[in-house]
Parts: sequence; structure tokens; C-alpha cells
Amino acid sequence: MKLYSKIGIGILACASLAFISPALKPSKTIHVVIDAGHGGHDFGAKSDAAIEKEIVSQIANKIKAQNTNQAIVLHFTRNEDEFVELPSRAALINSIQPDLFISLHINANASNQKSGLEFFINEQNPATAEQSKEIATQLNTRLTQQTALKGNTMIKNAPFMVLKKATVPGVLIELGYLTNENDKNTLTNETEQTKIANTILDVVSTLK
Repeated sequence: MKLYSKIGIGILACASLAFISPALKPSKTIHVVIDAGHGGHDFGAKSDAAIEKEIVSQIANKIKAQNTNQAIVLHFTRNEDEFVELPSRAALINSIQPDLFISLHINANASNQKSGLEFFINEQNPATAEQSKEIATQLNTRLTQQTALKGNTMIKNAPFMVLKKATVPGVLIELGYLTNENDKNTLTNETEQTKIANTILDVVSTLK
């Protein structure tokens, strides 16, 4: 009986070990560069007291403040109101080799009726174009759903310096038009800026 008991205990012990969950693998670290456009003497678009360089910097700072995901590591092409040359921005991005970079801008137009989001990628780089387009599409969908900004179904190809020179997936977002009253009110509103920041972080968290 003692022999059978020992065998039974051994079987139970093995069975118990079989149900112990393996140690969870740490999540992949996602590196993202946030490029707040313009800065310093380069104001970007302006409308009354609303200035592009300041608004995109405010949103970039909110992305930093709202990021509680330890798997997401954020880098910034500028942290202050300083002018950074476009080649220097691209060089910094390439030196980091992040999973993604997002360049934040705001539009202006002679017509105050023009409004909404616009997304640009570099289709000439086959190694990054598909992923860039996929991310731009996600950003368009979620920003349209989760903020007061209007979406744009067309993802555009553009020869912007930072898109052309960067060797990693990237999206340049025009977050609306300062010359449109509704867009301007959205982009200068603290609550809406936080929604924009959180939406960008939501999309970034899906990167694999």
C-alpha cells in the first residue's frame, strides 16, 4: 500500500505542475518619436492668438503626461520652443530607430470652410509604406471617433523632408485648420488636446 501511495503522490505532483502557468514574457518595448512641428522663430500656421508651434507642443506634452504604459518609450525631436532643422529631426529619428514616428502639424487655408484631419506618409519607401499607411488609417478612424475632429478617408503621399529622410514607419498628421473656427476651438481646448493625446497613445499601444 505504501508503494501505491508514493506512486499516487508522485502522479498528483506532476499533474499539479502541469497546471502552473509559465512566467509571462515581458511586453515588447515600443519606441516612438513624437515630432512637434516648427518651433523657435518658425511659428507655423497662425490665427489670432492661436499658433501652430505652441499647440502641437502642448499636445506633445500631453502625450508624454498621459503615457502610463511602461512598454511605450517616448522620444521627442524638441522639448522646448526651439527651432530644429528638418534634416536634424530626421537624423535624430534614424539614430533612435523607433518603431514609429509621428509628426504633429496644423493646417491653414485661404478658405475658412476647409477643415478636418489630413494624413501623409512616404510611399516611396517600400519597407515602411505599408505599416505607415496602416497606422495612419487607424489614427484617422480613432481620432474621428474619439475627438471633435473630422476624419479624411484618403491617406496621402507627400515628399516632406522628415518623411523622405526617415528610415522607419512614420505619419505626418495635420490635425485640422487654424483658419476654421470649429477646428481652432477644438485644437485650443485642453480637454480636446488630452483626447487627441490619449487617442494617439491608444494607436501606439497596438504596435507589434
